[in-house]
Amino acid sequence: MAYLKFQNIGISGLAAAVPARVIDNYKYTEHFDEESVKEVVDKIGIKERRFADPDTCASDLCFTAAEKLLREMEVDREEIDLLVFISQTPDYKMPATGIILQHRLGLPKSTIAFDINIGCSGFLYGLTTVYSYMLQQGFRKALLLDGETRSRVYSPKDRNTAFLFGDAGAAAIIERDEKYGESFFSLNSDGAREDLIKIDAGGYRNPSSIESLKEKVVDEYGNIRNDEHAHMNGADVFNFLIREVPRDVKNTLEYAEIGKNLIDFFVFHQANDYINSYLAKKLKLDKEKVPMSIEKFGNTSSVSIPLTIASELPDKLKENNKLLLCGFGVGLSWATAILNLNQCHISDISEI
Repeated sequence: MAYLKFQNIGISGLAAAVPARVIDNYKYTEHFDEESVKEVVDKIGIKERRFADPDTCASDLCFTAAEKLLREMEVDREEIDLLVFISQTPDYKMPATGIILQHRLGLPKSTIAFDINIGCSGFLYGLTTVYSYMLQQGFRKALLLDGETRSRVYSPKDRNTAFLFGDAGAAAIIERDEKYGESFFSLNSDGAREDLIKIDAGGYRNPSSIESLKEKVVDEYGNIRNDEHAHMNGADVFNFLIREVPRDVKNTLEYAEIGKNLIDFFVFHQANDYINSYLAKKLKLDKEKVPMSIEKFGNTSSVSIPLTIASELPDKLKENNKLLLCGFGVGLSWATAILNLNQCHISDISEI
């Protein structure tokens, strides 16, 4: 396993933004009858989601979160030496959305800016990337942006995925300071399971075509999607995650030489209520230490970890808190982190 350890680098500020449009999952019945909708929604525990308007992209959500954070923390934009944008729903195939955001946010041309495409574990992969840059003594501040518009990725006619995903964006400012102490990361990947969560067409291996955009019935249950919609083998993903994620959490705690009783909060990727409840039970965690935001935002992919912190923890955090973060999903890719949130500024969630 790939373990990383950092000293005196941490998150000084965090903000999130969501679309103002609220989707009531129980009323998401255009393609399904009310009884089957209720059955699905009760099982996954997602009552509401947020969908971006057609002219709103993941970058817009991140821009809103970043602007609010920079303004509230009175950050000198000339001190932002690095901007990393995490997303699988960027503005364009090229150029990189991170570079567009560098200009849009009024950051200097000396700011390093680029994108990371990884999926549900992306926030932790992004943190390790930024933390690694921050080891260089010349770096002052970094801006980590994480945004997804997953509502556009999945077919509304495929019951397997139609009720799961929502849109959101987040921004984090990362700095060096002795108050952050040690942080620990474990990063993992298994490309042998690439087909478990995938979009088959629309890239350069299988380019867009008339055929790839044709809707078709894909199983005996009558679910419908085209080849440019994402699909997911929920059962196999679940079986994989319940085996690998608890093991990775335990191994990371052992690597850090930290007992789980010393962790103030365990923030998991918000896949669905059933998976997260199972993980909490498997790891024998106090439910009060496992914040959940999935009921009101759904699965927002890599944004779900910072969104959960911004949504559920501001009133619970003390001056210094030790958090275990864990993201897992498409790739397949999974990651665990243990870090300190010390005097972290958390903005109110913005709506656009």
